[in-house]
Amino acid sequence: MEFNDNLPIYIQIMNLIKSEIVSGEICGGDKLLSVREFSKQLKVNPNTIQRTYQELEREGLVFTRRGRGTFVTEDLETIKRLKNDMAGAIIENFILEMKKIGFNSKDIVKIVSEWIEKEER
Repeated sequence: MEFNDNLPIYIQIMNLIKSEIVSGEICGGDKLLSVREFSKQLKVNPNTIQRTYQELEREGLVFTRRGRGTFVTEDLETIKRLKNDMAGAIIENFILEMKKIGFNSKDIVKIVSEWIEKEER
């Protein structure tokens, strides 16, 4: 993973894990890599992974079983809410950027509709 200097590394790792959860790459109940394994894999300090896991736990996306590891929540509503929140953030950013370059809402809807039509062919 290549990290962006504009965002703390632990947040970038959180976003990676969140994306893997909502895409189904990591399923509810799955065990995450240990702090040590994940830090080796990403070549980051173990404290960074520990902070990532703590923040994900605070958000209710993972839970820790002492001596067993960190696991993804099995609460489908929490995962669905995360997916909707992520989609909302993407759409909001997209619309803001489109308006910055001069498109109005009607134009944006038309462009998106055309792209979807192309994808379905």
